[in-house]
Amino acid sequence: MSTKREPTARQLRLAVELRRLREAAGLSAREAAALLGVNSVQISQIESGTSGVSEKRLRRLASHYACTDTEFIDALVAMATDRTRGWWEEYRGLLPASFLDLSELDHHGSFRHDVAILYVPGPLQTEHYARAVFSSRVPELTRDELELRVRHRMARQNFAFPYELVIHEAALRIRVSDRATSRAQLTRLLELSDADRITVRAIPFDLDDFGRAASTMTYVGGPVPKLDTVVRDVPHGSAFIDSEAQLSAFRTRFRKMEAVSLSPARSREFIHQLAKEL
Repeated sequence: MSTKREPTARQLRLAVELRRLREAAGLSAREAAALLGVNSVQISQIESGTSGVSEKRLRRLASHYACTDTEFIDALVAMATDRTRGWWEEYRGLLPASFLDLSELDHHGSFRHDVAILYVPGPLQTEHYARAVFSSRVPELTRDELELRVRHRMARQNFAFPYELVIHEAALRIRVSDRATSRAQLTRLLELSDADRITVRAIPFDLDDFGRAASTMTYVGGPVPKLDTVVRDVPHGSAFIDSEAQLSAFRTRFRKMEAVSLSPARSREFIHQLAKEL
């Protein structure tokens, strides 16, 4: 007997948003089911991501929930009806699901903001740098697993959305491998920062009153702000954060870190100087 595939992070996000709409309307799952003419089990399956929902049914639910945000509803419909099988699907069953969820998140993202404290983020890593990062994993990866992760990471770099990185000097200086790898990575950062869609800002060690050095994060914009997502590293993968209160806090945190960082031009000079020292 075949097993049902676990819902992706994107499918779970749709489910969570529909549950939030129902709860905001003050309706129970049973009451929502009665309005839709179905049983409560179907509502539970929709809200757990184990069952899909059609555009017609989703719009009926939104109407019953008195949601008048048409842009938000349209975005939910797009999530519900999207049948994209992206490039990341070739890795399903070969890599942890979190790797695929991150790829899907990037694919549908409207922008991405990264704050990096210890490592250069994946979207801007060179192949040698990425291999060194994955090689440091405990327990150690097999050679095949290592190469799969490196290949997947390189494929994730084919993005077209606006990307902004705020990176601490620690991440620029830490040698994940040798001098040559670090020099090549800094050179790559300088090259990428020339692209119209990529902005790199550095935070030097000698910055006064900087108390947010542990705030590594990835913030990915959705089709509407309500569908933005923050990604944080956790011991066994990645945690996706999507509550409006937390999203607001992370937006503020990013703006504050951006405000104290060097300008893009000064950041380029700073990175160039670090590369010359290697």
